[in-house]
Amino acid sequence: MIFIVVKFPVKPEYVEEWPQHVADFTAATRAEPGNLWYEWSRSLEDPHTYVLVEAFQDGAGEAHVNSDHFRAAMETMRPLLRRTPDIVSTTIEGATGWSAMGELQID
Repeated sequence: MIFIVVKFPVKPEYVEEWPQHVADFTAATRAEPGNLWYEWSRSLEDPHTYVLVEAFQDGAGEAHVNSDHFRAAMETMRPLLRRTPDIVSTTIEGATGWSAMGELQID
């Protein structure tokens, strides 16, 4: 499984409409085979940043990045951003679901 977090630094004038700008990309990605999780949220640290958290089964992440809707979305998003997004990803070998991420412990 590959787990990916992307921070999108959106230009202030596009922040409120960001979910609409990425709606087609979001729907297409959620429908991809091997998609385990895909969700947007707004950063609590910077209200002009949207955070995307996604997880794909092995091999599906590569198919996602090479998809037509991914390429089209990158072209659509580029003029709406202040700078290049920050991407953090990790591969969890042999994992097939969220149980591989461990449990959240609250003391």
